[in-house]
Amino acid sequence: MANLFHLAFPVEDLREARNFYGEVLGCREGRSSDRWIDFDLYGHQIVTHLSPGYPRPPASNGVDSDDVPIPHFGIVLPMDEWRELADRLEAKGVAFVIEPKIRFAGEVGEQATMFFLDPSGNALEFKGFKDLSTVFAK
Repeated sequence: MANLFHLAFPVEDLREARNFYGEVLGCREGRSSDRWIDFDLYGHQIVTHLSPGYPRPPASNGVDSDDVPIPHFGIVLPMDEWRELADRLEAKGVAFVIEPKIRFAGEVGEQATMFFLDPSGNALEFKGFKDLSTVFAK
């Protein structure tokens, strides 16, 4: 089994988090309490922790002519899975911060990307690569 990534982050409302991560993104729910919920995000453990009023100062960084929200997290997917996810999110009416697009077209590291927010304002980026062996190519 490969090593798994773990990320815990704040959310305003666990019911909204359960709907977004479970129903919209399709993450299987693991253990939970009245203060947190574990989710399986493509085989990695993410944990939403109830933290009403957690301060989130807006920040961004320019990347390939986009204003990328900082901080953010997500998953790197094979291109066909990325396209399926993008289609599912569009069908569910998810509002994108950065619409699904190709970044660094024709360059080393060409990738598909999309950014969106969860109901608590946490930024997520999902990337797609035709060849996952090029994720760290220079």
